[in-house]
Amino acid sequence: MLQQYREQIDKINEELIRLLEERMHVSEQIAEYKAANGMRIVDPVREHQLLEEVTETSDPEFAYYNRMIFSTLMEMSADHQRKVTGQEPGIVEEIRSALSNTAHIFPEYATVACQGVQGAYSQEAAEKFFKMPKIVFTKNFRGVFAAVQSGLCRYGVLPIENSTAGSVNQVYDLLAEYDFHIVKSIRIRIDHCLLVNAGVRREEVREILSHEQALAQCEEYLRREFPAAKIVACENTAEAARQVAASGRRDLAALGSAVNGRVYGLDCLEKSVQDSDNNYTRFICITKPLEIYPGANKTSFLCVTNHTPGSLYRVLACFNSLGINILKLESRPIPGSDFDFRFYFDIEESVYTEQFVRAMSQISDHCKEFRYFGSYIEL
Repeated sequence: MLQQYREQIDKINEELIRLLEERMHVSEQIAEYKAANGMRIVDPVREHQLLEEVTETSDPEFAYYNRMIFSTLMEMSADHQRKVTGQEPGIVEEIRSALSNTAHIFPEYATVACQGVQGAYSQEAAEKFFKMPKIVFTKNFRGVFAAVQSGLCRYGVLPIENSTAGSVNQVYDLLAEYDFHIVKSIRIRIDHCLLVNAGVRREEVREILSHEQALAQCEEYLRREFPAAKIVACENTAEAARQVAASGRRDLAALGSAVNGRVYGLDCLEKSVQDSDNNYTRFICITKPLEIYPGANKTSFLCVTNHTPGSLYRVLACFNSLGINILKLESRPIPGSDFDFRFYFDIEESVYTEQFVRAMSQISDHCKEFRYFGSYIEL
């Protein structure tokens, strides 16, 4: 009996495939007519009317499923129509242009903006991105963006997320604010030390400085070993080390790297004080123009979906249908809005594939805001 049912399903599937392909061929003719008459590919009024008709003519038990199927069908038709008429969204044209115009080799030398001071983890990342970078240090993350915006630096290096403490939200917000692009990323192991002035003993420490992300990465250690100490956040781990050295105080310590200790002449009282041994920070290299270098297989973007049921689902369904892996999905509130959110995505797909082009085309069409941050290699 089961085999008979399966045979019936197979026959229905064959007929569905034939009808779907026939529908796509008709949609091609519609696309050609629209192109010849200067009409838009997507007609929201027509789509709304069609979904209403589907609902009215469906068995109530299956109306929801039918609406979902026909909504997907219309998206597929619109994407195919853009493809056959060459009416691709601006972002697809921008990506194709960048692929053609970007140099085939990533530059070895460049002027690079990093947040912090000498010895910062961002400096370590910059020295891995470039063979001989000329580094310009800025006080804060916004200063990195400003240095690139003004032309003082061609590139900027910033931490974007940590395996223990999570995303660096300020950097995500600045990426949304500035029209910049990611050209490369790297994961660097973060190993924090407790740094003090020469000869200071552990029991003398009453105050500890570091960046808020480093403090979060060592939260359990600080709670366990220094429950009464004053914990103070500053701009950077290297800046914390610099302040400890400049102060000469015996009651002040910093959380930072061994490099910070060597640069500022501090003693390391204890190594590897982070709560997790698997502590990595991901750094990105940003620039103003869109540059896509050979081998790019990771893409970052943000989108704001429409306030309609299923809007985010349609974005996710697009990746599912194209077989594209989502590496990260995170929401961030839009500053100044009432519970409106941006969605930040990292996806894994070669920028050269047709699936990637189709994904960018479909998603940018679904969203009321779409910002492409770039496609790149992660070292």
